[in-house]
Amino acid sequence: MSDAHTSPLQPWQVITGGICGLVLTLGLARFVFTPLLPVMQLQTGLTDAAAGGLAAINYAGYISGALAVAWIDDSRWRHRLYGLGLWLALLTTAAMALTTWMPAWALSRYLGGLSGAAGMLLGSGLVLGWLMRQGRRPELGLYFIGIGLGVVVSAAGAWALSFYWTRWSDQWLAFAAIGLVFFVPAWLWRPPVPPAPAPAVSGAAVPLISRRWMLTMAGSYFAAGWGFVISATFTVAIVEREPALAGQGALAWALVGLAAMPAVFLWDKVARRWGDTRALLLAFGLQTLSVVLPAVSGSLAAALMGAIGYGATFIGIVSMTLSLVGRRAPQNPGKAMARLTLSYGAAQMLAPVVAGAMAQATGTFKGALWLTAGVMAAGMALLATLPEEKSAA
Repeated sequence: MSDAHTSPLQPWQVITGGICGLVLTLGLARFVFTPLLPVMQLQTGLTDAAAGGLAAINYAGYISGALAVAWIDDSRWRHRLYGLGLWLALLTTAAMALTTWMPAWALSRYLGGLSGAAGMLLGSGLVLGWLMRQGRRPELGLYFIGIGLGVVVSAAGAWALSFYWTRWSDQWLAFAAIGLVFFVPAWLWRPPVPPAPAPAVSGAAVPLISRRWMLTMAGSYFAAGWGFVISATFTVAIVEREPALAGQGALAWALVGLAAMPAVFLWDKVARRWGDTRALLLAFGLQTLSVVLPAVSGSLAAALMGAIGYGATFIGIVSMTLSLVGRRAPQNPGKAMARLTLSYGAAQMLAPVVAGAMAQATGTFKGALWLTAGVMAAGMALLATLPEEKSAA
């Protein structure tokens, strides 16, 4: 396979290919587990605690990928590993259907997490670097529409497939086939290999990230990761467990994706007008409210409003945070993004295990939701102390 494209790609091709890569590596390899969780629990006896464990293993794969990306400087290797992540997404989605043996599921979820890191960190770094080299606005709002679209594809796919294939394993295989539709443009329109960075010129202005700034952002991003993963893993299960809401889980999950798709553009505009820190504080506050809603009320309105609020905010937090840190490290934005993502990934490993154990012990997710709201509030307080960073012009 070639790492270089034989002809220059157009901007719409790079963006579209990146969006398809996110749908494949996140929407399918990671997020399909959420809408298929109820049928897997019904047909295989998968417990809440085991489901939380599988989610944690998936995020362990993600954080392992983030660790690797954080230390990879060579642009060709970043490009090659991104392509490998696309293949892993396809194969691990299909592999989930082949067995009910927990170690095999764990391996599949781990490798799926690696593919998610490739799509999220390597892909976004390649796209952001390409945008900066082309002299375009260095924002990832349009690119991150792939996250919301991936959620919609997983939700709509699970709903549609349930009418034709009632077995959980058939649904996983069908999703692997759907993945081929996104694999082709994602593979053909991969962002080109970035050129080797020019040697630094003495006296040239280079944006710097202080240790305090990075630690503060890492702490708040840990809280964001906690808030993200609870809803990403258990939204459908939380809705389906309410007797009055049975059968509405796929609708709630679809609303998450539908809310996320336009939100990426709106948050870019908010950040431009109010500044990055204020925009992030607003997104944190709204996501905390969206987590609290289903804990306060078991009504359909609360569940759907919570899903919409979650979808509209988690994508903004991710997009604004990664764009912010990527702009401050233009020579290798993917590497800087990956280092910050380690804290996000740590929360993704810990939170599902805690939430699954709490739900297993109490029979409800409400305690886990209140805990999540508390963690988000702490992250918001930390974010308010973020020191101002000024890069030289």
